[in-house]
Amino acid sequence: MFSKILIANRGEIAVRIIRACKEMGIASVAVYSQADRQALHVDLADESLCIGPAAASRSYLDEEQLVRAALATGAEAIHPGYGFLSESPHFAKLCQQHGIAFIGPSPELMERVADKTEMKRQMKSAGLPVIPGTATLPDRDKAAAAAQKLGYPVMLKATAGGGGRGIRLINTPQELAEQFPLAEAEAQAAFGDGSLYLEKYIYPARHIEVQVLADETGRAVCLGERDCSIQRHHQKLIEETPSPGVSEKQRRELFGYAAKAVKALGYTGVGTLEFLLDSKGELHFMEMNVRLQVEHGITELLTHTDLVKWQIRTAAGIELPFRQRDVTMTGNCIECRINALSPGEVRQLHIPGGPFVRFDSALVVGTEVSAFYDALIGKLMVYASTREEALRKMRAALCELVIDGVEANIAEQLRLVSDSRFSQGDYDCTFLERQVTQ
Repeated sequence: MFSKILIANRGEIAVRIIRACKEMGIASVAVYSQADRQALHVDLADESLCIGPAAASRSYLDEEQLVRAALATGAEAIHPGYGFLSESPHFAKLCQQHGIAFIGPSPELMERVADKTEMKRQMKSAGLPVIPGTATLPDRDKAAAAAQKLGYPVMLKATAGGGGRGIRLINTPQELAEQFPLAEAEAQAAFGDGSLYLEKYIYPARHIEVQVLADETGRAVCLGERDCSIQRHHQKLIEETPSPGVSEKQRRELFGYAAKAVKALGYTGVGTLEFLLDSKGELHFMEMNVRLQVEHGITELLTHTDLVKWQIRTAAGIELPFRQRDVTMTGNCIECRINALSPGEVRQLHIPGGPFVRFDSALVVGTEVSAFYDALIGKLMVYASTREEALRKMRAALCELVIDGVEANIAEQLRLVSDSRFSQGDYDCTFLERQVTQ
């Protein structure tokens, strides 16, 4: 097992990883930008180093600086969290070259998964139902011909995209002609790769993801599915597990597909396979995320499995001591993402309590919520024996949550979980669009 880990991240996920390290008896090293000098993860870690200015490109995305920090502090491993460099094959390779363990998949595997079109080809060969689409498109003319063949509407996507970014819905040939160069530029700026591809747009549909955990021996388990259909501009707002829209038969299919994918890839660590479930009840594989997900906490509550600890253990070569039959999934969990709507200083903070209520955050009174980073400032999670009870618990928790000094989306989340259609489990990825138009 590692004796010291550097956390190459910030905010609530850095705090989450540091807590896991403390419980495992592992020393932790925090890195921070000048804007995060007073941040909670800096105070909680055993050591901390400033790695640059506020801009992420000159701090949390500075690969060389992060590796130097790990070497200077004697950290044996780097945990990337999610976002930033968590899915960067180049960073993983750089860590490898300096004898530092990267807590995630190998650089080679990440390169295979990062190419969305190649990944879909591999998964189709493994027997997964893949969304109809194209390979990487060389130019706008090829895209127009492919879109005509697929049939409008289509989704224009960045080959190197992720986290809901680099996605555009295209309804007509004229839209494609206008959006293609803009999407290329956007993808190049966001991911350093302007490559694009097309997928058939499947709607209405639910966004369902399956959590997997695997070790180096090939043993793998599925830890349930999460419904991530409540989204705005492809950014998730609410997640729940299990999904109210997935039947037991579909759940078995999802787990079977996940097992095939893990075996085909030779995957190790935590990962998530993402699917669309259409109105006919058919599943369509989209992509795989080779990192810890933002919404991992509700899976932990449901299955009593600490995903962060097992991510660290499997990266250190430790085998899973349990099999699929040992995984219990009883009850219901819901997560609401709490996002800042503007920067500011937290003047008052009250976090909800009570049995089976969890709030993952890096907020304390005096925290400066910066405009430099992601708007996510907390994740409110609840567990209950039934979905109805979980909904009541979430509504009560949202009513109790107070973040004064920073405008947040608490009221909107309360409105969403109080909506009769959400309460009945009658929703898909168009839920917010329908709310606006009705």
